[in-house]
Amino acid sequence: MLSAAGTMRHFAYTGGVLHAEELSLKTLAAAVETPFYCYSAATLRRHLSVFRAAFAGAEAMIAYSVKANSNLSVLTLMANEGAGADVVSGGELARALEAGIAPSRIVFSGVGKTRAEMAAALAAGIHQFNVESEPELVALDEAARAAGAVAPVAFRVNPDVAAGGNDKISTGKAEDKFGVPWTRAREIYARAATLKNVKAVGVDVHIGSQIADLQPFERAFARVAGLVADLRADGHAIGRLDLGGGLGVPYGDPAAPADLPSPEDYAAMVKRLVAPLGVELILEPGRVIAANAGVLVARVLYVKEGEAGRFLIVDAGMNDLLRPALYGAFHEILAVEPRGGPLRDYDVVGPVCETGDRFAKARALPPLSPGDLVAFMTAGAYGAVLSSQYNSRPLVPETLVDGARFAIIRRRPDYDAMVEGERGVAWR
Repeated sequence: MLSAAGTMRHFAYTGGVLHAEELSLKTLAAAVETPFYCYSAATLRRHLSVFRAAFAGAEAMIAYSVKANSNLSVLTLMANEGAGADVVSGGELARALEAGIAPSRIVFSGVGKTRAEMAAALAAGIHQFNVESEPELVALDEAARAAGAVAPVAFRVNPDVAAGGNDKISTGKAEDKFGVPWTRAREIYARAATLKNVKAVGVDVHIGSQIADLQPFERAFARVAGLVADLRADGHAIGRLDLGGGLGVPYGDPAAPADLPSPEDYAAMVKRLVAPLGVELILEPGRVIAANAGVLVARVLYVKEGEAGRFLIVDAGMNDLLRPALYGAFHEILAVEPRGGPLRDYDVVGPVCETGDRFAKARALPPLSPGDLVAFMTAGAYGAVLSSQYNSRPLVPETLVDGARFAIIRRRPDYDAMVEGERGVAWR
């Protein structure tokens, strides 16, 4: 199924039943029990391949954004396909290394790196630290001195460009917490040059997520390209340009822009702007790789007739897929085995004890009954990684389908596993 943004997902109906690649989601639900996440290996490979091909001819490192989907099996697939990693915590660094991603292909982003995380990254020998403040620069210099190392750094500059599908995922405005001020970038690079255990090798920028057009990217990247020229004139050897991620994907929302930019369109714009600089590009796609590669499958528990509408109560909740409650995000909802009949409007809700536990309001769906399966589409990014055990509901399983076979790549914990770390308190 080809999307407006040039991405492809291997979820389609065969014989009236929704399949992941060659495997029926109905069969998978019987084996795993609902709710669960299902990822398509073919889609993950396809998206990475399309993104990489778009940058053919450029010196570009594709550093998959681990925060989008950090499952070890997904990261191992990324490693096997030759991707690097963009990490934002010591835990993500450990996951990337365990999955087999070479340290020389890992960049460490984030505003709040601890000294312990810096030490671990220095010991691993990562490609680059994306530094986001002067206090962090000083801390990294001290950590590198203690380790007998020199840390390669790129400052994340904040270009004061508004972008992103929601204020909570727009990161490039002056009032956002990310990056160093655009107006002080040259001053901060000059300070870095006085420190012995850091070496400024590049410039980093990331303006947000789920960006639906190229204009904000172009404004930000043009600013950064100019900064590279200025920094070189100041005597800094800038050889890398990290452009982050943020390219939007289609979620099936009829109110969203119909035509999202493709990876090819994005790459053409980037190449045009940066070609004169002769830099190594670092690109951090996450959502555009993983989002359409995954679905959350749930089972209908009840259909409740309310005074103001009809509720479809499913066994997945906001603790399993937080995006609708957190961002008001739209996810297309498909019946796994749709039956005939006129569409009906449902408020699709979960069992969590919160009014905000709602996936959709007045969504037109085929007739559904208790026991039927539904799939929340485009849930492969920022789905399982944002889940929790709120209401003491266990984390749901994650599965990976490859052709006609599947594996459970994160098991559902039982009650004992959920509370194990809480037992044995001496004064309990």
